[in-house]
Amino acid sequence: MSKLFPHLFSPIRLRGCTLRNRIVFGAHTANMAEGGLPTERHAAYYAERAIGGAAMIVVEPMPVHPAAVLTRGNFRPSDDSVVPHFRKVAAAIKDNGAVAIQQLYHVGAHGDSDNSFHPHWSPSGLPSYHDSDGSHPMSEAEIWETIDGFVQAARRCQEAGFDGVEVWAAYLGMVDQFWTPWSNRRDDDWGGSLENRTRMSREILARIRAICGPDFIVGLAVSDEPDYSVALSRDELAEIVGMHDELGLIDYVTCGSGGYLDFHKLMPTFLYPEKLGADLGATLKRTVKKALVIAESHIRTPENAEIVLGEGAADLVSIVRGQIADPHLARKAKDDRPDDIRGCISCNQMCWGRRSRDYWISCLINPSTGRESEWGGDRFTRTAEPKKVLVVGGGPAGLEAARVAAERGHEVALMEASSRLGGNFLLAGMQPRRGQILDLIQWYERQLDKLKVDVRLNCYVEASEILAYGANSIILATGSYSPETGFQKALPAVETLPGIERGNVFTVEAVVARQARPGNRVLLLDEGGGWRGCGTAWKLAEDGHAVTILSPDPFIGKELQRTTADVPLRRILRKLDVNWLVEVSVVEWHGNGATVVDHNTGRQAFVEGDCLVLATTNMSANWLAQDLEGQGLPFHLIGDCAASRQAPYAFHEGRKVALEL
Repeated sequence: MSKLFPHLFSPIRLRGCTLRNRIVFGAHTANMAEGGLPTERHAAYYAERAIGGAAMIVVEPMPVHPAAVLTRGNFRPSDDSVVPHFRKVAAAIKDNGAVAIQQLYHVGAHGDSDNSFHPHWSPSGLPSYHDSDGSHPMSEAEIWETIDGFVQAARRCQEAGFDGVEVWAAYLGMVDQFWTPWSNRRDDDWGGSLENRTRMSREILARIRAICGPDFIVGLAVSDEPDYSVALSRDELAEIVGMHDELGLIDYVTCGSGGYLDFHKLMPTFLYPEKLGADLGATLKRTVKKALVIAESHIRTPENAEIVLGEGAADLVSIVRGQIADPHLARKAKDDRPDDIRGCISCNQMCWGRRSRDYWISCLINPSTGRESEWGGDRFTRTAEPKKVLVVGGGPAGLEAARVAAERGHEVALMEASSRLGGNFLLAGMQPRRGQILDLIQWYERQLDKLKVDVRLNCYVEASEILAYGANSIILATGSYSPETGFQKALPAVETLPGIERGNVFTVEAVVARQARPGNRVLLLDEGGGWRGCGTAWKLAEDGHAVTILSPDPFIGKELQRTTADVPLRRILRKLDVNWLVEVSVVEWHGNGATVVDHNTGRQAFVEGDCLVLATTNMSANWLAQDLEGQGLPFHLIGDCAASRQAPYAFHEGRKVALEL
């Protein structure tokens, strides 16, 4: 029993199963199917979280009807031929000690015709909030067809070996659309009264129970959108869930946040408070008499989970992104080793961000996510031939390379030119609300210390010193730098920004590191549309500067759109009185302002400013690599010094090169 997390590691009964703890790896679209069928990638992904100690795993949503297909990596609604394929996934979970559940869903109006090639179906024909299409008001025959889709999918799950299913009634999907008066405007037996609006869900759940028997677990997933008056209130949701509970139709209910109306809270980034699902969980916990309550949504850590359970807001907690980042979170927490957990940084960049681009998911800080079948999970095999390994550069790529090489038994030294580890990622952690990045860097410091990596700070090395060190393997992770030329991709013929020699021009790195003293009125040129520029604008505004962002993009935070962070970020910036001009570039800096050009009209205008801050593309700091090449010394080049990119590729290359040593 854990001394730190006594609530979290007490077992609990769910229908005929005993869960070894209160940690659930909840449903989310891993998007790994090929041809609509689960793959070895799927099985290994879920197996790793079961090995890591999760008590129950809810496998990603199964569309129950062709109209419900939402991504190219979705499972396909099909016939019984899918059962042997799903059997492999269920076995991978159960053989490693976890209870296996499959989520069943239908998105209703919010489909994706590019993937489904099917009209969107909904109660009353309202528009999709997923794309620009409308939907088809369902006939009674189509309602029964959809109900049967849920039931037959549940039957196949049982035949594949799953312990139960979770019916998706969250995010204003199909079931929720029938529940909600705003989206259900029917005047037949499926609309109007509460009894009629809940007829679909009651039929689905009762028929699943009838066909799958008394030992099969049947759960329900719900979420709330309290900022939208047309959505069901928490009290209305509680009444509906309470009705299903009183009828004995559900064994548990999972409580999330957001939905198709409030999409940005569906997978909340660090811009939102933690434990978002706990309030709804507490409301339903006071309502239900039989079903267990699972709280999810931004419950990242065992500490979060213990608080939710200790307050009586839920019976179990779903930690999804926390176990994507560290699949062994549960095991480490059980052993009272929370400091060894690689903490999720709530960035959404490679989980939701990759899913939103219709790729299979991964993780910025854990590149083994999605590659478990290729890399042997998030665990390491000791090498039979230890080497003397030198890593130059202590940013994300170098940190991961050094850690994994040491985990595998190599003798590792890491040399960092500055006084702190982290590289430019450290500066990102100094932006507002991004302290989770600093926590991650501290995690690396602890791991390197435990692994006895020889970390040398303030250690700038030349090629001759590397040669003298006598390493068997040399890994260069020397990062990137701003060229400070003001070159803009949108103006490719202009190598150097005219007027840059007039001064008062700084890089975002210099500003965040407090190496520059920007004046009151700051113009920030953002060609990336990500946190590098937007986060620096936020920091400057919080520090009292009057900030105007200049961007060639059609809207601010374009790169952040796929992580669902752009809308809440723009709201924050507006509250801080940050202004912006979009679809513009800087044609000249005057020392006291900039001439900008509108890319749509070609018109130029002068914008006043005391300084210009550049968030343009960095260049690789690869001069050490050039020197080593000149001496014929072999080495590995990883991270930004190979090419300036975003952080996930640095972590990926660090892991990959260390696995190959």
